[in-house]
Amino acid sequence: MKTKVVSLASIALISVMLLSACSGLAALSQTSSQVNVAQAAQGSTAISTPVNSASSGSSSTVNNSTTLQTTTIPNSDLLTAYQNTLESIYANINPQVVNISVLIPATSSNFQNIPGFNNNGNNNNNNSQVPQYSQALGSGFFWDTNGNIVTNNHVVDGATKIDVTLTDGTTVPATIVGQDPYSDLAVIKVSLPADKIHPVTMADSSQVKVGEIAIAIGNPYGFEGSMSVGNVSGLGRDLPSSTVDQTTGASYSIPDIIQTDASINPGNSGGVLVDIQGQVIGVTSAIESNSGSSSGVGFAIPAEIVSKVVPSLISTGTYQHPYLGISGTDMSPDIAQAMNLPADTRGALIATVVAGGPAANAGLKASETTATINGVQGTVGGDVVTAIDGTPITSMSDLIAYLSIHTQVGQTINLTILRNGQTQTVPVTLGSRPSQ
Repeated sequence: MKTKVVSLASIALISVMLLSACSGLAALSQTSSQVNVAQAAQGSTAISTPVNSASSGSSSTVNNSTTLQTTTIPNSDLLTAYQNTLESIYANINPQVVNISVLIPATSSNFQNIPGFNNNGNNNNNNSQVPQYSQALGSGFFWDTNGNIVTNNHVVDGATKIDVTLTDGTTVPATIVGQDPYSDLAVIKVSLPADKIHPVTMADSSQVKVGEIAIAIGNPYGFEGSMSVGNVSGLGRDLPSSTVDQTTGASYSIPDIIQTDASINPGNSGGVLVDIQGQVIGVTSAIESNSGSSSGVGFAIPAEIVSKVVPSLISTGTYQHPYLGISGTDMSPDIAQAMNLPADTRGALIATVVAGGPAANAGLKASETTATINGVQGTVGGDVVTAIDGTPITSMSDLIAYLSIHTQVGQTINLTILRNGQTQTVPVTLGSRPSQ
């Protein structure tokens, strides 16, 4: 039985490699129900657009009431326009992205087995008193005109020295302003003249759709200012974070992750994933890979989460995550059958409730009945969360994403639950996720 642990969190069920910098790209495929594109002749494209049949007598009919009028555009012109768009985006965005170089103690566990983090320290075992360090490269981008730079937490965590290099070659030291390991975001700051600081524009990532163009700019393998283009290949993924609750043993995840088939490689973590308007839709952070290099499945932290976490990191140095205090799993037909519920029951089944947590204080019930499902023994019978404040919840991922994006510490939410087959509404006041 698949289980996820929440305080906004789930047990990691996928293998993901954090990068010293992830760069995401995306290849676009746009269609419209209003426009049909067909190859007309070598070297040109015929674009057929609907025209009212009363004003145009054409030979092709759509839905018996609309005719098509065809205009031929040379393929070279389409390619040139596309190329010009990409060139313009790169010219605008590249100065907003920086190269980050860090020096960390070689024993720092946060950087073990992360691609791109090469140990350049002294490995002479006969001289153990000599400090040993690892040097690594990552990416980041200007957040505001005050010199605040956003990057991944795993890029700078544990660093004893941080240098930032701009596209013009200027290199300056940076200091850490704030860190949030739960969202894998961090803010560092540099002191620079105003004319060298170029802040990004953030997009509304909730409007991103699969198939949209996505463009990644970062520093893969230290190659500054590299751009790659691809498409958004998935949405709503969960990205396991590197943190574990020391009190409960819960592992946490970052919700609503944007998946891309971009070529993401070590050195791009903390870089930008932008849309065709040049606005940031996500921060490239990780890949699914057996080799440590791009396999066509990359992940970016969505702008919606970045825009919520970063201001707090700048103002307080930390971010307080809303905390429910449960672990759970997705409802399935097999689990529903074991609980004598309709097979199509959807929601998040509560597996355990943390003692003294918000869920426990609200009286939510954990699963206590032992059942064997598909040869695996587990527990069922707990409350099933089906909605939060009227928003349907069909899985643990839905629950995690809603809490992360739409709630805050101290807020009271109304959970719609199924208990013993009966629908109930339970108010819960959210706490703050236990600190590390």
